[in-house]
Amino acid sequence: MSDYLKKDKNIDKDKIPVVILCGGKGTRLHEETTVIPKPLVKIGLKPILWHIMKIYSAYGFNNFILPVGYKGEKIKEYFTQYHILNNDFTVAINDDSLDIKFENKTKEKWKVTIIDTGIEAQSGARIKKIQKFIPRDTFMVTYGDGVADININQLLTFHFKQKRIGTVSGVRPPVRFGNLIAKGNMVKEFKGKIQVKSTYIDGGFFVFNKKIFKYFKGGDSLSLEKDILPLITRKKQLSVFKHDGYWQCMDTIRDVEFLEAEWKTGRAKWKAW
Repeated sequence: MSDYLKKDKNIDKDKIPVVILCGGKGTRLHEETTVIPKPLVKIGLKPILWHIMKIYSAYGFNNFILPVGYKGEKIKEYFTQYHILNNDFTVAINDDSLDIKFENKTKEKWKVTIIDTGIEAQSGARIKKIQKFIPRDTFMVTYGDGVADININQLLTFHFKQKRIGTVSGVRPPVRFGNLIAKGNMVKEFKGKIQVKSTYIDGGFFVFNKKIFKYFKGGDSLSLEKDILPLITRKKQLSVFKHDGYWQCMDTIRDVEFLEAEWKTGRAKWKAW
């Protein structure tokens, strides 16, 4: 744990909710998302949403808020059946009752609040609609389709030290195609996906102070990326936590296949647990 979090006795991780945006339609993943919402697309045998939650949980953050929209009922079903889906169990069937004894394989101590924020709501509108579930000044937000080997404690410490309303994690985007070095007409070196070294992009993994809600004005078209972040940038209230490590989003089937292959190696770089 970072020094800041050790010293500040008032920081209760259970009181810092993690908002994971789960409402988009995932149109570029239509092969999967005609049946399930994007956050439930599986990497290994688990939805990418589960992987994201495990990253936060590894650092002690177990209070999650999921603003859902498109096929949100599937996410509700996943969590209401979580023990059945993730445990072995014994069922005792009696005349008028059903007794289920779980073998208790799951170790998660999660509190998951699922809020239906509508089919058409944009990212900013979804966050605005869960405001009443933010109990204290600080909350975190991330996208439901990206994983990273980011240290959440360091991110939070950085945010507190900057004393600004918001912090975005700046990440190095991966090159989508193989990178090669040639000499004449012969390839000298070929690499798979690599991280771009020259620029940072919005990688999610935000930290916000509750004061940000005063800028959330508008209806379902309100966008975090197009409306809120540019506005607090102009107010000089947005910091960037530069993460030069691993980050990968899941926008296309190619991304799903890449993440799946990495998970199967047993050395997935985002696995902090």
